[in-house]
Amino acid sequence: MASCKLYSVALLVVILAAGPATRPVSAASAHLHFYMHDVLTGPSPTAVQVLNGPRGHFGDTVVIDDVLTESASRSSSAVGRAQGHYIWASTGNPELLVTMNVVLTSGPYAGSSVTVVGRDDIGAPVRELSVVGGTGRFRMARGYVLWKTVSLDHPNAVLELDVFVDA
Repeated sequence: MASCKLYSVALLVVILAAGPATRPVSAASAHLHFYMHDVLTGPSPTAVQVLNGPRGHFGDTVVIDDVLTESASRSSSAVGRAQGHYIWASTGNPELLVTMNVVLTSGPYAGSSVTVVGRDDIGAPVRELSVVGGTGRFRMARGYVLWKTVSLDHPNAVLELDVFVDA
């Protein structure tokens, strides 16, 4: 019995010595709305194709550092960057695998980011992707992104993103 009490006391000391948990006690819940400008041509592209697929577009890989703005106009205020890549992941339909960090550079969440992964069926009017993590105010975030194509001046596009995130 005495050894059980000694063990319990030792365990309590170890737990208390470890200190508080590193996960934030209060976190952010937000609805973010902005526009992503995917520019593959011109003097300052923000999306660069780095791999050509072996058959048609299947396997094409594009790396992005797209500007995020408050409105659909490229000249509106920048709120961040979408940095990552997308891969043409279908042998038939235009469907992409998107992996990107939404890095916020202005507003109340400046310095934070949201990580987005998912399937972009380009033919659908609205697509849903997953929020799988984040940094700063969005550490350990979960949620989803609804996005739709606002304009497509092939190969350049403007996408509208609604990000719903809980951290």
